[in-house]
Amino acid sequence: MFSLTLDRLQDLPEPCVTCIFWELDPALAAGSIAGGDPGLDKESWLSSALLEWGSVGQIAYVDGTPAGYITYAPPHLVPRAVAFPTAPVSADALMLMTARVIPDFSGQGLGRVLVQGAAKDVMRRGVRAVEAFGYRGDLDSPKAACLIPADFLTAVGFKTVREHRTYPRLRLDLRTALTWREDMEAAVERLLASVRSPSLSHGRRA
Repeated sequence: MFSLTLDRLQDLPEPCVTCIFWELDPALAAGSIAGGDPGLDKESWLSSALLEWGSVGQIAYVDGTPAGYITYAPPHLVPRAVAFPTAPVSADALMLMTARVIPDFSGQGLGRVLVQGAAKDVMRRGVRAVEAFGYRGDLDSPKAACLIPADFLTAVGFKTVREHRTYPRLRLDLRTALTWREDMEAAVERLLASVRSPSLSHGRRA
């Protein structure tokens, strides 16, 4: 697991590498897309977030190949958050934006590992809780790629704090995360070893 940095931004899968769904409010995002280069706005947002708050995401690699990633940030750095019907995110919580596992590595528990890694990172910085807008809509919708299924969030320990038929807001109290095993790094290594494939054993691209 490595922190998401400007150097590693290009390791996000398409279309995530240029997606600005969370990073800009809807009007600015539409203008950026119309302008033809949302990737620059993605880089600008990440640069500002890193300077203001520090790490806002992690990437998991298997033999140098990006296998999944997760992003999170203080709510004031996530303009899209205010557009949801179950907003706002609680004042004491960080916002979980996106968690995605590359299809070749799905079904191995990597999504749970990503959430645990994010929780451990933000607990070290004194954050009390993480909240997310879950999704219960059509999983084939383009919007679904930018949202986290509510069922997944509940499966990894999130609890609903504001119900909605499509966009419930869920919360993970990080005090409960203290019960997670302290040797999470070893568990991550075992998991990543279990999903390694000889056909994917090439190094990271430059």
